[in-house]
Amino acid sequence: MALLQIENLSRNFDGVKAVDDLSLSVEKGSVTALIGPNGAGKTTLFNLITGFMRPTSGNVTFDGKEITRLSPHRIVSQGIGRTFQTVRLFPKMTVLDNLMLPLSGTGEEGLFAALTGSAAMRRKEETNREKAAKLLESVGLAHKGNDDAETLSFGQRRLVEILRTLALEPRLCLFDEPVSGVFPEMIPTILKVIQEQKAHGRTVFFIEHNMETVREAADRVIVLHHGRKLAEGTPAEIFNHAGVHEAYFGRRRNAP
Repeated sequence: MALLQIENLSRNFDGVKAVDDLSLSVEKGSVTALIGPNGAGKTTLFNLITGFMRPTSGNVTFDGKEITRLSPHRIVSQGIGRTFQTVRLFPKMTVLDNLMLPLSGTGEEGLFAALTGSAAMRRKEETNREKAAKLLESVGLAHKGNDDAETLSFGQRRLVEILRTLALEPRLCLFDEPVSGVFPEMIPTILKVIQEQKAHGRTVFFIEHNMETVREAADRVIVLHHGRKLAEGTPAEIFNHAGVHEAYFGRRRNAP
């Protein structure tokens, strides 16, 4: 069953088609990788799904509901969370506060309760703090909770951004190059977090250039080239696909 459905989606920039009449689906409970050469339209597609860009044409459907022209915060409320290519933590805030930040907008407490520091609001804040602390503990970063985010290594910041997305308990997680620029020692931890989401009933759709991560994490792989779907299949099928090798390396892979 498709949780995310893309139908004939296009996005033009001054006549250039970044996404070109694209149709694809992401199955519920799957881990799906989106790969392709630089400029293939991968991040543009994520921006279209999450409302940061408007499509020129086409539709995006999530869990049977069209979300094509909803605002980003409305799309988050539907159950879609994402990370970005560039890490977007607040460097002068503690790691724990960075994780609590997206949780502060959840719940039904009103402005008056927030301003007056009501008992309900205090309980909510304590619950959020415990939730954030458990997330940090799950990846071995509990000791970093009270440190400013700027003191973390790049890989740790990338991991905290992933945790910040997971704090909202989205049904669909969009991760944009989750291991890009990360030291090899941190990659297994991030990979484990991605793989664990299936056990939590979540669906993962991620962009990546690290083919070993794609091979290990993905159930399915979708390949974009010039804004169009070039191929789709299991990692084994994709890594033996002549057209994929030509798109990446400019030549066809010799048959075995």
